[in-house]
Amino acid sequence: MNKNGLIHIYTGDGKGKTTSAIGLATRALGHGQKVCYCSFHKDPEKYGYNEMQSLRKLGADVFNFAKGHPHLNRSLDENVIRQETHEAVAKIKNEFFAAGYDLMILDELNISVRDNYLEEKLLLDLIKAKPSTLELVITGRGATDAVMELADYVSEIKKIKHPYDQKIRSREGIEF
Repeated sequence: MNKNGLIHIYTGDGKGKTTSAIGLATRALGHGQKVCYCSFHKDPEKYGYNEMQSLRKLGADVFNFAKGHPHLNRSLDENVIRQETHEAVAKIKNEFFAAGYDLMILDELNISVRDNYLEEKLLLDLIKAKPSTLELVITGRGATDAVMELADYVSEIKKIKHPYDQKIRSREGIEF
């Protein structure tokens, strides 16, 4: 267990934010650390997201909140997504923070703030409430200046070139 848990932000429009977080999780698990991975706005039933299964097999606790995003699935109710996001943040703060994790990943939570499913203040309060020994990683495009200010690590993953720009669809096992 680390004595000082630091805060990581992986943001930007490039590919690799979640992949970086998963890599850190596998490293921590390899060192016998207790890991929690929480995803937001992902729909494992629809897209697979087999990295979640891999993390489970390696011993991480894996949770999926506010499944899906109205941008990708127009049938989703934004009010329901907003409510689920708020409930998840409260659960993380009130239950998960007390569970003794060494590393916690909040994958795509920056999207919740960017797209108005969570108020920035609630994310800032969550970050400030983390246990001192917890290493906290928050991913997703659109991290706010205030969130980045609280962080110890900020990595902006910039897209230079992406196959999507050439109308190449996302590929299983690579993009999802």
